[in-house]
Amino acid sequence: MPLEGLRVPPELSASVPAEVRGTGREDVRLLVSRGRRVVHRVFRELPGQLRAGDVLVVNTSPTLSAAVDGRLGAEPVVVHFSTRGRGRGAGARWAVELRSPDGAGTTVPRAGGPPGAVVRLPGGARLVLRAPLVPGADRLWWASAEVAVPELLARYGRPIRYRYTARDQPAAAYRTVFSVPSPDGSGSAEMPSASRPFTGALVAELVSRGVQFAPVTLHTGVSSPEAHEPPYPERFSVPATTAWLVNAARAAGGRIVAVGTTAVRSLESAAGPSGAVVPTAGWTDLVVTPRRGVRVVDGLLTGLHEPEASHLLMLEALAGREALALAYEEALRRAYLWHEFGDTHLILPAESTHIASC
Repeated sequence: MPLEGLRVPPELSASVPAEVRGTGREDVRLLVSRGRRVVHRVFRELPGQLRAGDVLVVNTSPTLSAAVDGRLGAEPVVVHFSTRGRGRGAGARWAVELRSPDGAGTTVPRAGGPPGAVVRLPGGARLVLRAPLVPGADRLWWASAEVAVPELLARYGRPIRYRYTARDQPAAAYRTVFSVPSPDGSGSAEMPSASRPFTGALVAELVSRGVQFAPVTLHTGVSSPEAHEPPYPERFSVPATTAWLVNAARAAGGRIVAVGTTAVRSLESAAGPSGAVVPTAGWTDLVVTPRRGVRVVDGLLTGLHEPEASHLLMLEALAGREALALAYEEALRRAYLWHEFGDTHLILPAESTHIASC
């Protein structure tokens, strides 16, 4: 992994949203990397770091209230609905994670299974476990839901919460300005959090400066911090308008800046060897690594990831190993905050105009 030896102390986990801490969403900090050069800004200053002709690619997937209480025999469990598979409505197949409540409002990992086990859900619904998502693993399972899951989540669900958060937050705290409801009720089990600091006013300012926005959709599954597995296949879509805009911008010398690792995964999955993007919809199992490299994306706006996280291979592919390590050392030195309610990191090409460090 890219950042062996770095340790993120628990006090740097953002436990509540920025607006609860007393500031607005756009007031989180922004670490800007251009190669080995790093500057410190506030997110509302993002327009000053970009230029006319840049394209920000954003994920429009809405965040589901994907955690639901259930019982497996006499045992209380919490079901995290991760990814919708085949079918719709009652009988649809979903990838799920079973977790044990810890008595403090959060959960701890537990093994799933066995095949055929029945989880009783609120309202009399049942969930039947079928098989592990990955043969030989026991964390994520395919399951058949004897209920329309989107309606179940809308009535009984709550956003997935991990132990570093102080308390439950309303669903609105996990909604980004770019989220668009899916016609079939699909969405992300966890928020595409890189776009969380954007506000309508900030988007308007960026557009007024000549920065363009291009939507993609990738429905993210669970990424429990206890297990840093590579991402498994996820549903995504790159529409024709986005493919055209990205290709036109690249031809004109504009930079393609992905907002979040999900946007990188979507674009790179829709690109050919030359970097030309074509309209694409389906499933992607792409893992972007330094060896594979990137073909489309010039920059990335993202959160701060755990040193063991597989996402950091993608960041290393963009920034380089040494530059990424230097940026994370600086983030730790300046006490940046981690996780979905934390601070942000903008990676731009090293040849960009340098702005003097703070």
